[in-house]
Amino acid sequence: MTFEYLVANKQHLLLNCISGSNAYGLNLPTSDVDYKGVFLLPKNEFLSLEYTEQVNNISNDVVYYELGRFIDLLYKNNPNIIELLCTPSDCVLYKHPLLDIVKPELFLSKMCKDTFAGYAITQIKRAKGLNKKIVNPVERELKTILHFCYVISGQGTITVHQWLQNNNYDQADCGLVSLTHMRDMYALFHRKQFNQAVTLKGIMSRVNANEVSLSSVPKGIEPLTSLYFNKDGYSKYCKEYHEYWKWVDNRNEERYQSTLEHGKNYDAKNMMHVFRLLNMAEEIAKEKKVNVRRPDRQLLLKIRRGEFMYEDLVAKADEKIDSIQHLYAVCDLPEKADKLIASELLIRLRETFYQS
Repeated sequence: MTFEYLVANKQHLLLNCISGSNAYGLNLPTSDVDYKGVFLLPKNEFLSLEYTEQVNNISNDVVYYELGRFIDLLYKNNPNIIELLCTPSDCVLYKHPLLDIVKPELFLSKMCKDTFAGYAITQIKRAKGLNKKIVNPVERELKTILHFCYVISGQGTITVHQWLQNNNYDQADCGLVSLTHMRDMYALFHRKQFNQAVTLKGIMSRVNANEVSLSSVPKGIEPLTSLYFNKDGYSKYCKEYHEYWKWVDNRNEERYQSTLEHGKNYDAKNMMHVFRLLNMAEEIAKEKKVNVRRPDRQLLLKIRRGEFMYEDLVAKADEKIDSIQHLYAVCDLPEKADKLIASELLIRLRETFYQS
């Protein structure tokens, strides 16, 4: 089964819906229109080794799930699939009568706490990470290990850059010898202390070196000072540098510029969906139903417009998560959906469709 085949053979399509912001009632004039749905494999293909779980178009804004995958994800309380089942009627473009027996109450369970609220928590972590990246940008020029080296000066320390400048030295004319029993500490020498027979290898051998260089120095020569290489700090910096610039290369520039425009240093659209998911998790525990079309539309759009401070939203989200934990502890939803009922439902749907 391919996306193109399904589009050309719509008799295998069981459900076709407008999804995303249009279904939530959160769409803006600039919003894209996404589609989700359910299809059923032709019988011969289902019985073969060619099972296809889902198909989608190139841009991934149209996604269709095979019936077995659809029921399995419903059983697991996947938010996207529960929302698909509960799509508002004005966003349902086609629904096969067979799906009338697939009811949300057959699947809703306490697992929604982890799927809806748990997913929201991961989004909060992403928002925190984005906030950190915006507030603490990393310079494009990669620092060298010299930026993480310090030398003893009097009763304190100075950067090795400052020490080299003070003495009018070039790092390539220096040499290091490891100090025993002192991790990442080195005796520091300069070539002026030796005759031409001694070759020093510098503090670093090349600009992109990850380790300091070690030299062979005759015994009996006093070092000019001692050097400390903050190796852990350098490793942390390298990790953050590569993560930051990978994020810059891959980020959605339109979303990023929108984040800068409202001046609150967080992805407002992402944070809007955090609260949508948390509120939906809360509603499921209280009402045992899924409100895809959002009754809290005005609040969510205010969040999207960046009308709240980042710290206030995170604090509010943390409070709501605590409340949701309590609600699910005391509500009478089942711990999880009945797998036997889900299996029998899937069998019934397949048999009915294939016999027709």
